[in-house]
Amino acid sequence: MFAENVYRQRRQQLKQQFDAGVLLFLGNDDSPMNYSDNTYRFRQDSTFLYYFGLQDPGLAAVIEVDDESETLFGYDFTVDDVVWMGPQPSLQERAERVGVVKCAAQSQLAPVIAKALAAGRDVHILPPYRGDHRIKAASLLHISVEAVEHYASEPFIKAVVAQRSIKSTDEIVEIETALDITHQMHTFAMQHARPGMVEREISGQMEGIAATRGAGVSFPIIFSVHGETLHNHYHGNIMRRGDIAVNDSGAESFLHYAGDITRTIPIGGQFTSRQRDIYSIVLSAQMQAIAAIRPGIPYRDVHLHAARVMAEGLKQLGLMRGDMDDAVAQGAHALFFPHGLGHMMGLDVHDMENLGENHVGYDESIQRSAQFGLKSLRLARALQPGYVLTVEPGLYFIPALIAKWEAAGKSRDFINYEKLRAFLDFGGIRIEDDVVVTANGQRVLGRPIAKTIDEVEALASGR
Repeated sequence: MFAENVYRQRRQQLKQQFDAGVLLFLGNDDSPMNYSDNTYRFRQDSTFLYYFGLQDPGLAAVIEVDDESETLFGYDFTVDDVVWMGPQPSLQERAERVGVVKCAAQSQLAPVIAKALAAGRDVHILPPYRGDHRIKAASLLHISVEAVEHYASEPFIKAVVAQRSIKSTDEIVEIETALDITHQMHTFAMQHARPGMVEREISGQMEGIAATRGAGVSFPIIFSVHGETLHNHYHGNIMRRGDIAVNDSGAESFLHYAGDITRTIPIGGQFTSRQRDIYSIVLSAQMQAIAAIRPGIPYRDVHLHAARVMAEGLKQLGLMRGDMDDAVAQGAHALFFPHGLGHMMGLDVHDMENLGENHVGYDESIQRSAQFGLKSLRLARALQPGYVLTVEPGLYFIPALIAKWEAAGKSRDFINYEKLRAFLDFGGIRIEDDVVVTANGQRVLGRPIAKTIDEVEALASGR
């Protein structure tokens, strides 16, 4: 974990955003895989980690804004626990590691919340994303499980989002630690993905690299020769010469900061002429988007710039036609680019989206579009120094979507459906890097991972 004073300062900054009330933090519990003692790998709630730093299950915390007191709720291990787990620190020792003076048994949390409610004090909670949190919050607040979502405190959400959005130097170091592991994962995949192999032979070993060097993967690996499926977690396809595999994967550091990189690999070592054409368009869009990042620019503008670059490239190939500014304004490009350019990243790979995507990526000055493709942009607001975000344009040829649009005559003035039929078996290409917004522009985080056509082919062919 970070030094004790880091967590104390974070909590102090948060307290200053409130005049009164109680801030409730629910840590995660173990989640059984198939019976109570056989659990999934534990992952602490990221907001709890940010303010309290402790990675153990079964914890909760309360900040009393009125007197600025802080209490960690949990349990002390028994001798029976120690038999199975070995010696463990006491609850008080764990609290002191993160600068919390007071601790109490988990059973005392309910009376503390009940007393606050009886006194008419506001108890602020964050939106629960786990079923057990909904049940626990409903019990503590004496409301129905269905009502918990509506009880979430908007001031609490906004205060946490504002604070966690700006990454400190220590946090950037952790993200780059995760990216160092991610670099090894992607380099391995380029060097070892070969015709005749099954995708899981690569995805499984990448996951092993993440587990041996860090805290595991930051999200389930996407590695597929069917890259036209945006979040394809099936790893059972046999890779054949001439295929392209989209590898969207990342590691977590031991402090659970994320890496998130995408590369597209030619199976057999070389891109075909057609694949080189599409890859070049995506790479140009990605590099121009990165270059456009600076404080004050709305990320939606960067997204639309990348969309226009790709639309112009597709027009040069004869797949689109007409005025590309009009095409992008009307959303025609989204047939090929149906997702957003990127998202915030930090302790979560999609940072803080459990608090509400609109709170993280939008604000009063910029609202979410209803247009297909653009509505999927997770981050649109003006960028600030300290934001860490992904830049991940892609071009995809999705047969079902193409058939639907063509049957409806959608965007026929901008899309050459006749020529597009030759690309129905193409798949998809995505390229992604992680970027920090600096005072004057931006910096791509982590060691460079092969990205140009020549670099990727050199690794994929063993040159």
